[in-house]
Amino acid sequence: MSHILAAILEYVRIRPNACDTTEGIHNWWIDWKGEIESTILTQRALEHLEANGDMQRVTLGGRTLWRLNKGDSEH
Repeated sequence: MSHILAAILEYVRIRPNACDTTEGIHNWWIDWKGEIESTILTQRALEHLEANGDMQRVTLGGRTLWRLNKGDSEH
């Protein structure tokens, strides 16, 4: 899972305003190097990053989106 965590953190480091669904993150933010992996792995990585305070989930239009947790000033 470390590859997934690193890919997500690198993506938001370069693009701090990025925001996407789990599926979007899975398909566009992570280089799977040709391997087909389950979105469950990405979901678990996002939940881990949320627990660490790195990522934040928000609901918009009935969809769950993930973004960099910039702290309380953004809420």
